[in-house]
Amino acid sequence: MSDWLVELGANPTSRSIVKSLGLPIPLPAALPRDRDAWRTGLLSGRRFLFESQSPLQGTFEALGATRATLGDGGHSDADVIVVDARDLVTIADLVRLHSFFGPRAGGLKAGGRAIVIAKDAASGAPLLVRHALEGFVKSLAKEVGGKGATANLIVDAGGSVEGPAAFFASRKSAFVTGQVIVADTSAEGTWERPLAGKVAVVTGAARGIGEATARTLAREGAHVFCIDRDAEKAPLEALAAAIGGTAMTLDVTSFEAGDKLAAAVSAHGGVDVIVHNAGITRDKTIGRMKRDAWDSVIAVNLEAIVRITDALAPKLRDGGRIIALSSIAGIAGNMGQTNYAATKAAVIGFVKDAQNRFGDRRITANAIAPGFIETQMTAKVPVAIREAGRRLSALAQGGMPEDVAEAITFLAHPKAGSVRGRVLRVCGGSFIGA
Repeated sequence: MSDWLVELGANPTSRSIVKSLGLPIPLPAALPRDRDAWRTGLLSGRRFLFESQSPLQGTFEALGATRATLGDGGHSDADVIVVDARDLVTIADLVRLHSFFGPRAGGLKAGGRAIVIAKDAASGAPLLVRHALEGFVKSLAKEVGGKGATANLIVDAGGSVEGPAAFFASRKSAFVTGQVIVADTSAEGTWERPLAGKVAVVTGAARGIGEATARTLAREGAHVFCIDRDAEKAPLEALAAAIGGTAMTLDVTSFEAGDKLAAAVSAHGGVDVIVHNAGITRDKTIGRMKRDAWDSVIAVNLEAIVRITDALAPKLRDGGRIIALSSIAGIAGNMGQTNYAATKAAVIGFVKDAQNRFGDRRITANAIAPGFIETQMTAKVPVAIREAGRRLSALAQGGMPEDVAEAITFLAHPKAGSVRGRVLRVCGGSFIGA
């Protein structure tokens, strides 16, 4: 899929013409993305600037980043600017945000990153300060989004923040902005091939987000069971062959689906990562919606998730990951999608319940909530609605399936073990549900 405004904006001549004519057309910046594997050189070529001393400076340097230089007036050549505000505890302390970001936000490079790290209220910081930082970051994300830059908040609730910080600072988080990640426990692991020896299951794997996710998990070393319906057998088998995985045609709504999957992963000793990606839409306003449209969406988007998880639970190894696809429609609701929004909101409740159920085995359960993503499905959306979906966000464009896949892979990463029972939006800072 291509975005005509991004392509137009990538042409210097076109940008000059639009600017000279004074046309009120935003030209979103093309987002630099990192499609390589996680590695110790993840932040190579990135220059960082911290507002004060932080242990994360060592983490950034270990990942290949270098320190930025300060010029006159506090300007810098930084790609990543960070306020480690874990010692910010009073209203008066909030001025540090203005003092640091004021002279620097405007100079943040295209595709740059602004990161704020906060202390959780339960760990000593007043709740009002914690929420002030959240409001600041979400607004900053909208201010810097025009140049393809992002702003995100990490909340230290007694957990490891280095994994989330590395993800947000990297180009793997290109379509993630205005978001909050809470780290509430420890996390360990290697940066290089973090999923080597792991077994993953991805439903709805033949196309779109599912295909990108299967490829990305395999890139990190996982053996991926690629699951989709019979009608997708050809692309599914081609995908599995390309990544060295296993293709399984399966109706996820069948009562036997979970047992068949459990038997399949048993041959590999169990499963480490479960990605519930399969989903459908059957859109109508509630007064016009037929019962089968309601039932089919509930069956695929919700009942299948619960049933498959229950069946795979005995095979899920300690330290495993459950990742389910929600949607911004599940957070904000959407006209004509009462069935879909109900299931995607329920997914958020599901991961919280699953975290309580499995957390004592170091298993994490989290949800990803995509916004407008350029897929075959969104290509069929009427042009006016499609353009609104693309433009009504801080980054003013749609995301790519790889953006969601990278976020899923981050949550599957051992370094993300501190993130539990949360929802990560991959929406470009969508104004819907903001």
